[in-house]
Amino acid sequence: MIVPLIQGMLAFAGASLMFAWSRIYRGGEKPGTSPAVIGIGAVINFFDTLGIGSFAPTTALIKFFKLTGDENIPGTLNVGHALPTITQALIFIAIVKVDIELLLACIGASVVGALLGAGVVSRLPVRAIRLGMGGALLVAAALFIARNLELIPGGGDALALPATLFVVAVLLHFAFGALMTLGIGLYAPSLISLSMLGMDPRAAFPIMMGACAFLMPAASLRFIKARRFDPRLALGLAIGGVPAVFVAAFIVKEMPLDILRWLVSAVVLIAAGMLLSSGLKSAPAIVKET
Repeated sequence: MIVPLIQGMLAFAGASLMFAWSRIYRGGEKPGTSPAVIGIGAVINFFDTLGIGSFAPTTALIKFFKLTGDENIPGTLNVGHALPTITQALIFIAIVKVDIELLLACIGASVVGALLGAGVVSRLPVRAIRLGMGGALLVAAALFIARNLELIPGGGDALALPATLFVVAVLLHFAFGALMTLGIGLYAPSLISLSMLGMDPRAAFPIMMGACAFLMPAASLRFIKARRFDPRLALGLAIGGVPAVFVAAFIVKEMPLDILRWLVSAVVLIAAGMLLSSGLKSAPAIVKET
């Protein structure tokens, strides 16, 4: 009964987003995009469904090809990737088994973290957070790889957590939700933390996708109302992204657990590299003494 209720809430969020989005075309503006942007949406959301994340690679492509102004990037990311993310959550909540109480608690903690933690996190130095998170993910990836190689003992096939680890997972997702307000993706930290706590990596997918699927529509509605997004880019990302999610979801569902564990390691290493790169690039310029 709970799963259909969650899916119904996600469907309502998606419908609300599409209704708000359609209103910008009522003044005579025609919706449009390009095959290239649709292709970008398909590729990015295919790998996003595997846990890579969508914001960082999309931002890189937008800036490299100069597809829109920097002021439109945050809104375009949220609006364009919201529907594919909702699709991910609808699929994985239905096909992947996970403790429903943990699912609800982590999703709720992420949403609360984004709402309440934003004020605190926004006052912290972004560069330090990115470097710290990047370093932490590198260490976590190294430990996870050591587990994969059976160099250290560890679990990795549970669908639920004991009470103490349950609380740890919820608190971590509160922090991950708050960090999303700084543009630090939730997927990689959620995926590696739940895996390190002993869960089957597949069980992390509905949790991390459910959290983002509830967070992104609310942000998207604000960007749409303010018209701080690029409609052509966002439309292409959504059109290309939704079908790609279905293809990637089948791959994850059928992937053997040992291969999936190595995929998690690769995902976290990529995310760590992106965070460290962003942190280093945002370093203030050093003025040489003359």
